[in-house]
Amino acid sequence: MASNKKYWKSVEELNENSSVVTSLRENEFVEAIPTDEFLGDKETLEASSTTRRDFLKYVGFTTAAASFAACEGPVIKSIPYVVAPDEIVPGVANYYASTIADGFDFANVLVKTREGRPIKIERNDLSETGVNARVHASVLSLYDNNRLKAPLVDGETVSWSDFDSKVAQAMNEMQGQNIVLLTQTFASPSTSRLIKEFTARYSNVRHVVYDTVSSSQALDAFQNKFGTRALADYDFSKAEVIVSVGADFLGDWQGGGYDSGYAKGRIPKNGKMSRHIQFEANMSLTGANADKRIPVKPSDQLKVIKALTGSGSTSGLPEGVVKAITAAKAQLQKAGSKGVVVTGLEDVGAQTAVLNFNANSSVMDTDKPRMIRKGKNSEVMNVLNGVANGTVKGLITVGVDPVYSFPNHKAFAEGYKNLQMSLAFAMKKDATASMAKLVAATPHYLESWGDVQMKKGTFSLTQPTIRPLFNTKQFQDCLLQWTGNTKNYYDYIKETWTDVLEGTSWNKALEAGVLVSGADIDVEEGSASNNEFSETLESNSSNGAFAMTSQEGGLELTLYTKTSLGDGQQANNPWLQEMPDPITRTSWDNYITVSAADAKAMELENIHVANGGLDGSLVNVKMGEIVLKNVPVIIQPGQAKGSVGLALGYGKTHAIQKEMQTGVNAYPLYQNFNTVQKVTLEKVSGMHEFACVQLQNTMMGRDIIKETSLEIFNTKSVEEWNPIPKVSKDHQEIPVTSPDADLWDGFDRSIGHHFNLSIDLNACTGCGACVIACHSENNVPVVGKEEVRKSRDMHWLRIDRYYSSEESFEVDEVKKEEFSGLWGDNGSLGGFGELEVAAANPQVAFQPVMCQHCNHAPCETVCPVAATSHGRQGQNHMAYNRCVGTRYCANNCPYKVRRFNWFLYNENDEFDYQMNNDLGRMVLNPDVVVRSRGVMEKCSMCIQKTQLSILQAKRDGRPVADAEFQTACSAACDKGAMVFGDINDHDSEVYKEKKDERMYHLLEAVGTKPNVFYKTKVRNSQEA
Repeated sequence: MASNKKYWKSVEELNENSSVVTSLRENEFVEAIPTDEFLGDKETLEASSTTRRDFLKYVGFTTAAASFAACEGPVIKSIPYVVAPDEIVPGVANYYASTIADGFDFANVLVKTREGRPIKIERNDLSETGVNARVHASVLSLYDNNRLKAPLVDGETVSWSDFDSKVAQAMNEMQGQNIVLLTQTFASPSTSRLIKEFTARYSNVRHVVYDTVSSSQALDAFQNKFGTRALADYDFSKAEVIVSVGADFLGDWQGGGYDSGYAKGRIPKNGKMSRHIQFEANMSLTGANADKRIPVKPSDQLKVIKALTGSGSTSGLPEGVVKAITAAKAQLQKAGSKGVVVTGLEDVGAQTAVLNFNANSSVMDTDKPRMIRKGKNSEVMNVLNGVANGTVKGLITVGVDPVYSFPNHKAFAEGYKNLQMSLAFAMKKDATASMAKLVAATPHYLESWGDVQMKKGTFSLTQPTIRPLFNTKQFQDCLLQWTGNTKNYYDYIKETWTDVLEGTSWNKALEAGVLVSGADIDVEEGSASNNEFSETLESNSSNGAFAMTSQEGGLELTLYTKTSLGDGQQANNPWLQEMPDPITRTSWDNYITVSAADAKAMELENIHVANGGLDGSLVNVKMGEIVLKNVPVIIQPGQAKGSVGLALGYGKTHAIQKEMQTGVNAYPLYQNFNTVQKVTLEKVSGMHEFACVQLQNTMMGRDIIKETSLEIFNTKSVEEWNPIPKVSKDHQEIPVTSPDADLWDGFDRSIGHHFNLSIDLNACTGCGACVIACHSENNVPVVGKEEVRKSRDMHWLRIDRYYSSEESFEVDEVKKEEFSGLWGDNGSLGGFGELEVAAANPQVAFQPVMCQHCNHAPCETVCPVAATSHGRQGQNHMAYNRCVGTRYCANNCPYKVRRFNWFLYNENDEFDYQMNNDLGRMVLNPDVVVRSRGVMEKCSMCIQKTQLSILQAKRDGRPVADAEFQTACSAACDKGAMVFGDINDHDSEVYKEKKDERMYHLLEAVGTKPNVFYKTKVRNSQEA
């Protein structure tokens, strides 16, 4: 029976004619929320004293405000990676498949969004492409405070309609004049088609593709042989023998992404693993992972290629190099079709020789080549010279910054000022956009639509995961408007994909993000329709084939790109600036690498100072009239004598925050787009202060990293190459794993979940992708160069790099065992001192180290406030609210993995990085608390991720699948080096890994019983 009772909340409601009641019924908020005042009054905000809860409210409010501001215009819904709620559910993450294609990095990714904002990049399991550290960090670049907010005309902000009018006027005035459209490599079927329509409408516009770091000679060689401007693809998992001559294929060689396949072949299975031989000048990531590395100057590398491929002799090469070539040739011959040779030399003849040698190799794929590089040096040089001498009258740049990166950038900049028309499409007001008359503000790839064909037959889609934060417009949408096409770019892509889909629905393709199709879509970019600028391909006999650049200089310089900054596009990204280099372990710098022998001859030095920091000499690098002043020196073990190395991508100053204006710009040395040049070094006064996170170079013969040879692994018992440490009890040696060796009483860990993390040292290449993924997932703060120098870095995960002090770690161990007494020629005091010094050409090993989550954790027993304790599921917990910062736990930790918050790193002007502004804080993961000053923090084994998996399975009424358990680092590692899971599930991958003979624990003799374990590194050291 219905009730006719009247319920009321205030006496005023009893008055039927009350205006107040009417107002309350009609308006949720009686007064308008002063959003402009709240968000805009920075001084009021800085002066306020807020709690953590208020801070989270504020972040949520700014996110909502940005989302509302971005909700203008027609809505085209993105398609989630898996079936997910149609609307945003607070607290529930949505994942979207997308693709990054910035001209240097190409990868299929999953974008994790929370409450409508992207917060993390993960790899797409449906794709073969890897996701490196830069791709993981690209989500932070979305929230870059220095991004352009709107289009500019002569430096003034204008509307898009006014901007389009100005462009139309300029194009009409430039009829009959030479205009160049200089773009990055898009590898996009739709963009390629669109540019052809644009150049057809404006016949005086010529499209030229410019790769900031060129692969032109390799492209020329492939095009000469196969008729397509592309790059051969390599599946190193199929290789038995890999010989590389100057190719850093675990780094950025020809677009990178080869490390996943390489790692698969490096894990010993059925007694076999691949053999890797590296000839190179710089100590690269690839050389560091090789079974045998031979330092060779670049000028000698040409001879090495000729000798290996049978087109030349070894005459004039050092004896050790000749011996290595002979052994490598024998092993390649034995491997047959499973052997492969690759080279990074910028030389058409060398690249052609390699293609011919690999003709019958199952490792090289020429039927489905890579389309991610298209640039042609001869055409780009014509643009450079044309702008400098005035024959080019107009220049439109897209995704490139030639004023910064062209080798002869001063002459180009002078010519650029005098152009009749200069239009730059840019995300930031970079060096080129700062000088351009017209600047089109472009969106981040996470705000854009797009398509990519990275490999022939493999198509990918880019979809926006957030509404544009600023008044930006895609280059493609501008071209559509300027060519009179009424479609938007989204519809244009769908039209292009009519043939690509081959029966697959558009939504299914968008959901997956990647599609294999037999469609033959042309993505040939660039045109040479204007005969004045047309150039034939460089042939085997033309300039550059098997020839060294003729110039004066005593040292051979090899220019390279770091795994952190790449070509420099993300120089304003603090995650990447603070990421330690895998080899030198320094951050916030580029530097010239010199061999110890050359450093001694030039009186260059690296010294450790009183505060524990590393200092280095300064030099001027000279090449003709070009001088780079005050370049710091790192004395690099393994650097070929007579050679030096320097990284590109640094030295940016335009649209770069002051703290991120680091290093020197090496592009002026990149003459003729050749990474090998001749230079001289001149020592200057002063010392440079490095931010180096690892000052010890070697293991000094200790078994921190256990390793053995493939021969011993196959023929000897496990007790010989992976013995269990023993400890003394009652004057008897017992295994450390014995219950009698425990100081603690154990408890039953077989109930419920118990998490372990396996790290395979054979599969780990030291790339650092896991480090950035950990930063992104766990809101790890950036502390800056000064704090890193004081050993106050906050990385929850580090990748230790060790050199051998002799020719191998095995010889180090023998030397240590043969020490006799304290003094004398073979005494331990002098001997250990020698073991601290890296060899001239050392073996290298990498080891990721994070909190080991010990079952017998020494940190837990010394905490006076019980802030750190052990959980049922195996994790070592940190209760931040309990922690008072005594640092007893850090002192008692044998692994040195705990970090102390010396300062408040968010909303602090002293640490002006992404956590110091509203936009940057949008990247924060709401599932992980932002830590405050005075507490210890460390790896949590991503407990928020494991608990989410458990709760989801509980909600669905099912057991958790093994693959659902992930940490940020294990999910980021596409090489399979990190495997995470529940060892109480005997069908899990991590349980099988723990039963493997190669398994060991770090510092096992200490008796901490970690839940992180490692797998012994095996080297294929067998010579032919």
